[in-house]
Amino acid sequence: MAGVMQTTARPNPFAALRTRWRDRSPGLAAGLLGGAVAAVLGLASCAALVTLLWISSPYPDSGPDGALHVAAALWVLAHGAELVRADTLSGTPAPVGVAPLLLLLLPVWLLHRAARDATDPGDGVGVAVGSGRPGPKAGAGVRPAWMEGVPDAGPPPVSARNAWTGVVLGYLAVAAPVVLYAQGGALRPSWWWAAVCLPLVAMGAAGAGVWTAFGRPGGPVGRVLRVLPRKLRELMVEPDARLGAATRAAGAGAAVLVGGGALLLAVSLVWHGTTAADAFLRLTDNWSGRFAVLLLCLALVPNAAVWAAVYALGPGFVLGTGHVVAPFSSAPASQLPPLPLLAAVPEAGPGTPLQWAAGAVPLAAGAVVGWFTARAATAGAGAAWSWRRTAGAALVAAVLCAGLVALLAAFAGGSLGNGALARFGPVWWQAGGATLAWVAVVAVPVAVGARAWRCRGAAAPRAVEKGGADEGAEEGRGAWPWTRLPSAGRWRWLWWRRDAGSGAQAGKRGGSAGRGADGKGMPFGLYDDEGEAGDGAAYDFLPVDVPVDMPVDVPGERSGGGV
Repeated sequence: MAGVMQTTARPNPFAALRTRWRDRSPGLAAGLLGGAVAAVLGLASCAALVTLLWISSPYPDSGPDGALHVAAALWVLAHGAELVRADTLSGTPAPVGVAPLLLLLLPVWLLHRAARDATDPGDGVGVAVGSGRPGPKAGAGVRPAWMEGVPDAGPPPVSARNAWTGVVLGYLAVAAPVVLYAQGGALRPSWWWAAVCLPLVAMGAAGAGVWTAFGRPGGPVGRVLRVLPRKLRELMVEPDARLGAATRAAGAGAAVLVGGGALLLAVSLVWHGTTAADAFLRLTDNWSGRFAVLLLCLALVPNAAVWAAVYALGPGFVLGTGHVVAPFSSAPASQLPPLPLLAAVPEAGPGTPLQWAAGAVPLAAGAVVGWFTARAATAGAGAAWSWRRTAGAALVAAVLCAGLVALLAAFAGGSLGNGALARFGPVWWQAGGATLAWVAVVAVPVAVGARAWRCRGAAAPRAVEKGGADEGAEEGRGAWPWTRLPSAGRWRWLWWRRDAGSGAQAGKRGGSAGRGADGKGMPFGLYDDEGEAGDGAAYDFLPVDVPVDMPVDVPGERSGGGV
């Protein structure tokens, strides 16, 4: 035994490291990786397309290095950044600022998907992120039916701040060297435009992805709206979440405008089919070049649809400095690029009644906005909105629709050179102002009239439903009563679920103090924090600051000095 040495058993350090790596909650690192992968995938798609066109070209102007420079510049252009063409005949660099809107969908979709997946801890099942209620988690699989009662033992979900920051930083970490590399090609990104557009697109798309993954909560929207005056906030949001209804109506109106513009574009291309075909054949004499022109035209179709929509609104669009194409007069520039899409531009001269008929597109958009607003005003189980509230919601929808169209017009236009080619496309503030005038004038009376018609048609069913609800309350059935609690500067809502056959009198009090009683309450979940829900099963939403001396009757508990 004298030769035996005493040793201490030491754990394997790699086993502890593997355990910590397996049980970690993914945060900033996962977001960084997701953002970098999104940028690489978008860049690889552009590189593959440009390389295919370069290989199929019978007379390439440069080698593989030049094709990769063009692919990098095209990827930067897809974010809305302006390019500068250095090799011009005059020797003066010429800007290229018309970004195809179809290319913009690729980085936006990749960023949205990366940000949505960055919030998933990777277990595949769990509760909805940020809601505190059971359900499928955004960005993950749905929990099987046989696992409904099994608690979720996986890692906690990633916070919205970490996921958003990681995706944005990872994306920009790849974008910065790409912009530097593209400076050595014939098409060079503008430093100013690249520094503004790339972060804006990354932050906006990643923010939308995280917001979608967390169930589109109203808390961030409420915190943004706190800077507005009280009366304006009440007009937009309180008491029946009119902002969401107005946003949906505005989106529907903008979709009708752009869809109507696409229809006008198709009709004009068919009308000028011979001119468009001649321009397509005159640009190049080989099939690879014609395929490239076809891809360019397809990528610019959304831009042309926005141009046609603004044309129908009245202001029209600019084809060269000082040359405006509008329904009442058309004066395009004499020397335009021989692009097949430009063959759809009306001939120079005064407008005709056929061109004035394009005004039916904004009329239809305003009617759709009014109809969506009226449907939201009468969709609730309680009393319908008053005509004043309906008109206010339609006006808010018109403002939102005008802002959306102005943003599309700003992205759809740009410059194609210097001098006469310095301005191409619609003017964003003119497009937004015309949209506001058209939609507001049409949507408000349509919304008020449709609301009255829907209320008149649904009067009898509502009366029957109300009688059945009163009878069920008297029998002691389950209900969702509301009560309003005062707090500093605004109202908060407290609600609970009453069990079957208990607290009939409390249910009556809750029904009388319902959400639509006087229309002064704050909608549920508007000012809640990000996914911070209480652990108690009796309450889903509690007031932040309740006076201590105010008793509150809660079913199943005795009222005391506070809640």
